[in-house]
Amino acid sequence: MHWGYAGAMRKRQQFLLVALLLHIPLFAYPILRLCDWLGLDGWTTTAIFVPLFFSQIVARLYLRHANFGLVFWLRRGADLWLGISPLLLCMLLAAEIPVAMGWIAASSAAWTLLAITALLMAYSVANAYSPSVVAVPLRSDKLDTPLRFAQITDVHIGSRSGRFLDRVIQQVNRLDIAFLCITGDFIDAPGVSEDTLSALRNCRVPIYFSIGNHERYEDLDEILQRLANLGVQVLRSQSVVHGPVQLIGIDDSEHPAKVERELAAIDVDPQRFVLLLYHRPRGLAAAAAAGVDLMICGHTHNGQIVPFNLVVARVFEQTVGLFRCQQTQLYVSPGTGTWGPVMRLGSRGEITLFDVAPTAARTGNTRAGIL
Repeated sequence: MHWGYAGAMRKRQQFLLVALLLHIPLFAYPILRLCDWLGLDGWTTTAIFVPLFFSQIVARLYLRHANFGLVFWLRRGADLWLGISPLLLCMLLAAEIPVAMGWIAASSAAWTLLAITALLMAYSVANAYSPSVVAVPLRSDKLDTPLRFAQITDVHIGSRSGRFLDRVIQQVNRLDIAFLCITGDFIDAPGVSEDTLSALRNCRVPIYFSIGNHERYEDLDEILQRLANLGVQVLRSQSVVHGPVQLIGIDDSEHPAKVERELAAIDVDPQRFVLLLYHRPRGLAAAAAAGVDLMICGHTHNGQIVPFNLVVARVFEQTVGLFRCQQTQLYVSPGTGTWGPVMRLGSRGEITLFDVAPTAARTGNTRAGIL
């Protein structure tokens, strides 16, 4: 017990050390440099520096569960600062040489960077509020008639509001589909009420749900009960039949063999179109070996904000779009909502519309397109 506690404390100390080291380039340098270039006095610099530098510590430790009122908007402001700070850091580093060489006045550089930052933030926020409907045409020799269904994923209610969910469901209801799939990270905070999720009641088609990592981090049992009360069918390492489709849902896991292990315990029907809902894009080869026709995932957000897309691409081999392994296809959605900063730069939120035609039918262009 003693060694276990000591190990946990060491890990916590290491995490705090890394977080502090990241704070210096992301939050200390940009603030202090801009204040210096603007010629601000020590008291003004301190008044700006202290709340911005400690914003992430306060937001993550003390405001994490704030889902309403003024405190919610304070957390939202801290999230925006988190989202824009890497871009500001990159721009500042690029401006250092021109300022040092005297090619541009320091104050002019500072105001220019602040203006660009404000424009990027405004665009990113607007982009995050308007997910597109992206059509993905596919073909299958297991179908006699066309199949249309939709996927939303990584909606992140908690970070996002019930009003955002209402807009998403309104978009879904305008689609002519048989059912809706939600592939995890639908909720990312504890205590998200049934009332906040009430838009699900207005969905005109059945909803099937698989668990993401954020549901596991929060009050999972309560989340699943609220979803069940709202008519959502949760698939936890189990399958259901919907017409010619066998839907399989597997709980998210960091274990690389999770998909292989769970599919081994499920009877996959080779006569039906087999659709696998799994949160993260791992296990494509295992899905192919089990006879899955289509695997749909999310999790990556396609980086959400540049330059995080470069980091995501190093972690996941498939980050966004359509992939194939033998006769199985994998579609990785960039997500419908946002986590943390309500911003998207270099990515776009989407509601994915799958249009699966019988093999004999013509599907037109096989590339995904925005409706």
